Amino acid sequence: MKLRKGRAAAALAVLAVVLVSGVSCATKVVGGTVESGSSGSSAVIATTEAPTEEPTTEPVPEDKRVHVVAAGDNLIHYSVYKNAEKLAAPGESYDFKPLYQNVKYIVEEADLAILNQETIISQSNEVRGANGGALLFNSPPEVADAVIDLGFDVFTMANNHLLDFGASALEESINFWNDKAKENDLTVLGAYLNEEDSENIRVREVNGVKIAFLAYAEHINGFDFPEGCPLRVVMNYEEDIIERQIKAAKEKADVVIVSAHWGVEDTHLVSEDRVQLANKMVNWGADVILGCHTHTAESMEWITREDGTKGFVYYSMGNFICCQTDNFNLVGEMPDFDIVMDGETGEITLEDVGAIPNIIHYESPDFANLAIYPYSKYTPELAAIHGVPYAVPQGTYTSFGWDIMNDIVNESIPVEFQKLDK
Repeated sequence: MKLRKGRAAAALAVLAVVLVSGVSCATKVVGGTVESGSSGSSAVIATTEAPTEEPTTEPVPEDKRVHVVAAGDNLIHYSVYKNAEKLAAPGESYDFKPLYQNVKYIVEEADLAILNQETIISQSNEVRGANGGALLFNSPPEVADAVIDLGFDVFTMANNHLLDFGASALEESINFWNDKAKENDLTVLGAYLNEEDSENIRVREVNGVKIAFLAYAEHINGFDFPEGCPLRVVMNYEEDIIERQIKAAKEKADVVIVSAHWGVEDTHLVSEDRVQLANKMVNWGADVILGCHTHTAESMEWITREDGTKGFVYYSMGNFICCQTDNFNLVGEMPDFDIVMDGETGEITLEDVGAIPNIIHYESPDFANLAIYPYSKYTPELAAIHGVPYAVPQGTYTSFGWDIMNDIVNESIPVEFQKLDK
């Protein structure tokens, strides 16, 4: 009979002791102990059995988790950059950083932060922010410095203001942001230098999870690219391209996030065409859709795919910052959720999905003390002194207060997705 390795070693040890010490034939071995009878010398020698090796088990791989925060339209109106101008130190032109300071902790704590940059940055053109009534936007470069400092990693540019100052200004803005991306390890998408660039799907790895980003626009305010211009923006009606890109992105990455610039401005109504397109995108492979453009916060929901898995759509995040003069434009939403990859199966799920309301506050006169507040840091006292009732030019819905602000939040964000304490 073969002994187990441990028992064989113990038996050999006992045998060696017996031979060396001359134990008589009356000596017997019991349970690994040598016991002497009356005819021999007395000796009791204890031995210890070697432990039996237990089979090792591989540790279960930990889940991978990415905490994501996003924000809506970074809409730099005239009064936004005038506030930044007043805050600038001597010798500087603008300082936008204080305008965002109240939400910095939210953005900084995220593993991944995404912003819709609604306005171009073309340094060879005049700075504009819809002043004089013309809806033309071109922002100073200090805007980029502020939102990069704030902690955003991904910037989407697909929006209706891309050609406000023509194709050359857009090309300059794309090059500006591409340079910022190289300097600061950013991901920039939505407006491209050429067709090839538009097919270069951006993928960013965060905490071991590969995340792909795509961005599409509904229109460009009636402007057209000049004939022969290589610049490229993929439009929402190009569904064959969107389907192909989403499916290709799903092959390259674990998660696909789509920025969708769409909808009817100044309404909380989710239009049926967006519901239909959102369902198509999710079934093609989009995991999260971040809607923008309406300048109002809108509802959100899960979309179940044919195979039973789910994606999530925020129909509109509203404004991140602005100086609009209707109360419904002054409450936005900041998507806040976790991407979780199962350590064993690699399965992707979304957890703790919701939205943080953000309030754009300013006071009278002249949009003074402009700042963004998360809901948890806004107060009835601030709401009572909001400047929207006195703003010029006058809006249509100019009343404001704590109750009105809460009504807008409740109309825009379903209660189960409200994150009011962050």
